[in-house]
Amino acid sequence: MEITETALPGVLVLTPRRFDDARGFFCESWNRRTLAEVGIEIDFVQDNHSLSRDIGTLRGLHYQSPPHAQAKLVRCGRGSLLDVAVDFRRDSPTFGRWVAEELSYDNGRQMLIPAGFLHGFVTREAETEVIYKCSDYYAPECDGAIRFNDPDIGIDWDLGDTVPILSDKDSTAPRLRDVISPFSHDG
Repeated sequence: MEITETALPGVLVLTPRRFDDARGFFCESWNRRTLAEVGIEIDFVQDNHSLSRDIGTLRGLHYQSPPHAQAKLVRCGRGSLLDVAVDFRRDSPTFGRWVAEELSYDNGRQMLIPAGFLHGFVTREAETEVIYKCSDYYAPECDGAIRFNDPDIGIDWDLGDTVPILSDKDSTAPRLRDVISPFSHDG
């Protein structure tokens, strides 16, 4: 497995090795021992799977606050998406900064997003499936969101003229400046 650091500390891009033959491919998308050897020891407890029917479906920017904060390992099962992480830790030198990575069925990349970061994605192909592991169970009372197009964050979603398809929750989410982050930089 190839592991690449991003511009945000703790956010990593993982590319599992694929073994191709005439039938297709095989890969280990996650291996606790392999990741522990490089210091990644996250106890994932839940797998989520979403389907977005249309190009331009945008989900995020989401977080789950303590005591049920979630780290996520995100991958694309079909189609392609732009996956985004934003540092949401108070007093972090990179607070409010973002990184993005294209995840697709073809490239097999995954993005590891630690707890304390906002997460969102936009689909680049119809019928895109996103599969991700979470380090804590979903807790609706801890669910939160920040507006995807907050100018203080300035994410380039690479939408061109496409108008994003949003949930009610995402279209009415508050701006970063209007929320006190439940996460601190020191843990």
